[in-house]
This record gives sequence, C-alpha cells and structure tokens, in this order.
Amino acid sequence: MKTEDVVFDEKGLVPAIVQDARSKTVLTLAYMNEEALKQTLQKKETVFYSRSRQELWHKGETSGNTQKVEAISYDCDQDAVLVQVTPAGPACHTGSYSCFNDALYSQDSDRYRMLTELGELLAKRKAELPEESYTSKLFQEGVDRIAKKIGEEAGEVIIAAKNDDREELALESADLLFHLLMLLTDRNVPLDDVLAVLEERHSK
Repeated sequence: MKTEDVVFDEKGLVPAIVQDARSKTVLTLAYMNEEALKQTLQKKETVFYSRSRQELWHKGETSGNTQKVEAISYDCDQDAVLVQVTPAGPACHTGSYSCFNDALYSQDSDRYRMLTELGELLAKRKAELPEESYTSKLFQEGVDRIAKKIGEEAGEVIIAAKNDDREELALESADLLFHLLMLLTDRNVPLDDVLAVLEERHSK
C-alpha cells in the first residue's frame, strides 16, 4: 500500500474504519490526513487527524489505549481505509470497547451467532478489564492460568461423556468452548483463523 494511492477529500482527509483484528468488531470511525496515514504505517499504531483540534493525535499516547496495526487496506474507490488493529484498551473516549454500542436495527438468524458475540464480548473484556469480572481476572493472571482452566474443563467434558450425561456434557462443553475462546483472545488469534483451518481441511 502506498499513501499516494489513497484518495483524500477536498480537506485532505480520508475516513478510517478501525476494526478489532480478533473479534472483527468495528471499534471506531476516525479520519486521517496523509501525514497521519504515513505515521500510522511507520509507528504500526494508529495516528489520526482531529478535525476539531486540527492536529494529529496518536491513539493512546496519553491514555495508554494504543491500537497495534495488523493490516491496512482501502476500498474499491480508494477513498476510505480499513485499519485492523489489536487494541490495548478501550477505543471510545467514554471508556467503552467500541464507539458503536447502540443498535438502531438488528436482525440475525445465524444459529452460531453466539460464538461471534462471545468473541466480541471477550475482546471487550480484555480491552476494558472491568473490576469484579471473572474474565478480567483470568486475563490479568495470564496465559498459564487460562490454559490450566482449559485442562480442567476438558477433564470435566471427558467425565460427563463417560457418565453418559447429556445435560452435563452440554454444560461442560460450553465451559470448555468459553475458555478456549478466552485463550484465543488472549493470544490474539481470531476465531476466523481457526475456522479457516477447518475449512481448508474439509476441502481436502
């Protein structure tokens, strides 16, 4: 990607859609001028242009809520950019994980939507680390603690299966999936990467 390929508007700006590379949640919509885009590419962290202050601002420079850039692409008209990031904290100035929290309309018949929503929630918990949250505590304790929980839950799944207890097997399997998604979130591995592996194997 070359910055000269991007089409800036009459004010020298281009809208930048910022997306969590793990959960695929849209975090915010900001703007970049050419210098902000160049600095973003150089720093590998998001730098935007503030239209109100008319100056560049490095996301997280004062708050610590930086956004590590994983990929940048532009649309077919080259007048908008998509910035995929791994956030180190909330994206919104209100302290929320995403700026897009209020639904105007929603209709979803995907029976597996729960996995996507859970992935989004875990990414939000990791970014915000709310107090008295079970997931926050595990994220703060680190990968070893999360991995240990997976081992414990896997053992419970095996016991439920051997006991031929359908209800218990469903419950323990849910716990195992939850903690596996936690581990993926902690290690910055999108669920889409896991699904891609399964799709590749299936195609063979």
